[in-house]
Amino acid sequence: GATKIDSWIDIEGGIGNLFAYASLRKQFPDETFYVDGELAKLSKTGTFNGHHICVPKEGVAIHINAYNFPVWGMLEKIAVNLLAGMPAVVKPATVTCFLTEVVTKEIINSKILPEGALQLICGSANGILDHVTSQDVVTFTGSAHTGAKLKSHPNIISESVPFNMEADSLNAAILGPDATPGTAEFDLFVKEVTKEITVKAGQKCTAVRRIIVPENLLEDVQIAIGKRLASTTIGDPAVEGVRMGSLAGLEQLNDVKEKVKLLQISQQLVYGNLDEVTLLGADQKKGAFMSPILFLNDKPFENTDCHNIEAFGPVSTLMPYQHLSDAIALSKLGKGSLVCSIVTNDQKIAKEFVVGAASYHGRILVLNNECAKESTGHGSPMPLLTHGGPGRAGGGEEMGGKRGVLHYMQRTAIQGSPSMLTAITNQYQIGATQLEKEVHVFRKHFEDIEIGETVVTAKRTITEADIVNFSNVSWDHFYAHTDATSLEGTIFNGRVAHGYFILSAAAGLFVDAKKGPVLLNYGLDECRFTKPVYPGMTIGVRLTVKEKMDQEKRDDQDVAKGIVKFLVDVYDETGETVAIATILTMVKKRIDI
Repeated sequence: GATKIDSWIDIEGGIGNLFAYASLRKQFPDETFYVDGELAKLSKTGTFNGHHICVPKEGVAIHINAYNFPVWGMLEKIAVNLLAGMPAVVKPATVTCFLTEVVTKEIINSKILPEGALQLICGSANGILDHVTSQDVVTFTGSAHTGAKLKSHPNIISESVPFNMEADSLNAAILGPDATPGTAEFDLFVKEVTKEITVKAGQKCTAVRRIIVPENLLEDVQIAIGKRLASTTIGDPAVEGVRMGSLAGLEQLNDVKEKVKLLQISQQLVYGNLDEVTLLGADQKKGAFMSPILFLNDKPFENTDCHNIEAFGPVSTLMPYQHLSDAIALSKLGKGSLVCSIVTNDQKIAKEFVVGAASYHGRILVLNNECAKESTGHGSPMPLLTHGGPGRAGGGEEMGGKRGVLHYMQRTAIQGSPSMLTAITNQYQIGATQLEKEVHVFRKHFEDIEIGETVVTAKRTITEADIVNFSNVSWDHFYAHTDATSLEGTIFNGRVAHGYFILSAAAGLFVDAKKGPVLLNYGLDECRFTKPVYPGMTIGVRLTVKEKMDQEKRDDQDVAKGIVKFLVDVYDETGETVAIATILTMVKKRIDI
C-alpha cells in the first residue's frame, strides 16, 4: 500500500543512512578499539594516569523491528553495529518482511560483508531472547506495550543485556503565536502537519498525533488542514495522482479503528469518516484503506485521552493553548516523545519552547521559512542526530553519529603510566617516553614512523623585531603586541609575541625543508597558548608523533598516503610550555597500495 514517496522514505532513506555512517569510518582509528575522550591525570607528577577505550562487544546485535519501515529500520541499525564491529541478527515484522528479505539478499550477494555478519529471521523468533548474554545487544522498535514485555524478559534482566527501545509516541506539532494566517510559517505548519498525517498513511513512530495551536487561530488551522486533507487522493499507489495508500494490513486497520472509537468518546471528529473513504483505482472492501481522521479537543487539559491513546494511522487531534507555557505543558502530557516541532519565526519564542520542552522529547524541530526549503521535516530522524526519546518513547537512543556506534562497544577505563597507556592505545600520551632517532621524522614514509618518535629542535630567541615584522605581515596590530602604553590593567607586563607567530616560529624550527614523504600540512587541532612570550625569551620545540591514521586511495591515480598527528610542544628557557597544539600532516607511503 505504499506510495512512491512512502517507499522513498523507507528504502532510499535507509540506504542514505547507511552511506552516512560509512562516511564516519574516518573518525575511527585503524584499530580493533576506539580511544574515547581525553587523558585523565590521576597523580601530582603525571606518572599515573587514566584513559578510556571502547572495544566491540563479543556477542551479536539482535534487532527486532517494526512493520512500518522494513528497509530503513534494518539499515539504520546495522549501519551502526557493523561500524562498531558486531554482527547482527535482524528480525523484521512478519507482515512486511518480504521487503527486508530482498534487501538482505542483495547485501549478502554483494559479498561486501564477512559471512555471518548479517543474518535474517523472517516469521516467528520465539525463544531468541532465552539465549542472549551480557555481550549481546537487543534493540526493539514498535509499541511501548510489546517493548515493555521484551524488556522485562527474565534473561534480559538476569544477564544485564543492553536493551534499547524506540517506541511509538504521541508526538506534537506546535504553531507559534507569531505564525498567523498570511505568514509563510502558518502555511508551512499546515503543510507539515498534513504531510505527517498522510505520509505512509500515518504509520510512522514520528508522525504528528497532537496539533497544538494558539486558541485564537484554532478555527483557521482547522479549516486549512481540512482543505489540504480533502485534496489528498487515496487509493492504489500504482495509479497516477494517488497521494496516500493503504495501511500495512487489515490487522493494523482494525487496530486503528478501535483506537479512533476510543478517542471519539472524549473529543469531536471534525474531518474524515471511519467507515467510508473515496478511493481511486481501489476497492475499500479489498484493502486496508481509511480516511484521514482529524479530531478537535477544545479542553486538552481535561480530556486527556489524546495524550494517552495512539491510533497508529492517519489520525491526529487539534487542540488550543492560551500561553506558550500551556503549549509546553501540553507537549509534556504525552509523557515522552521521539520528536516534537514548533513552527515560528520568533527566536525568543523558539528558545523558550525548546528549553522548556526538551526534557520530554528526543528531538525538536524548529521550522521557519529560512530553513524550510532544505528541512528534512518533522518525521525524519537523521543519522548524525540522536533518535529516541524519554518515557513513553522508550527511553532509548539510536544513531547520533559516533555516539550510536559506542552503544555497541564496552567502555573500559584503563590506568597506568603514560608510557604504558601509549603502548596500549597506540596514541602518544603526554609524559610518555619520547623516542629520538637519527633520521628526522619528516624524512620517513608513513609506514616507518613510530608513535612517540620525537624531534627536539634547536632554539630561537624572540625579539621585538620579530613581533613588529609579524604585525606588518599579518596585519594583526592588537594593542598587546604593538602598544606598550596600553597594557595597564592587563595580564601582560610588556609587549607580547603573537601566539600565531610563536606557532609559526615553532614550525620554522621543526620542519625539514627538503622534499620528502611529507606531502602537506593537513590541519591544526587543539591549539593553546599557555604562557606569554616576551622579547628576549628563548623557545624550543618537541615534535612528537601522536597518532597515525591510514587513508584509502580514492582511485588508481591517487597517492598512497596516511595522516600523521604530531604533538607540538613549544617551551621556553625554563622548560615551561608556552604553546601546545596538534598538527596533522599528510605523509606518503613507501609502498603504493
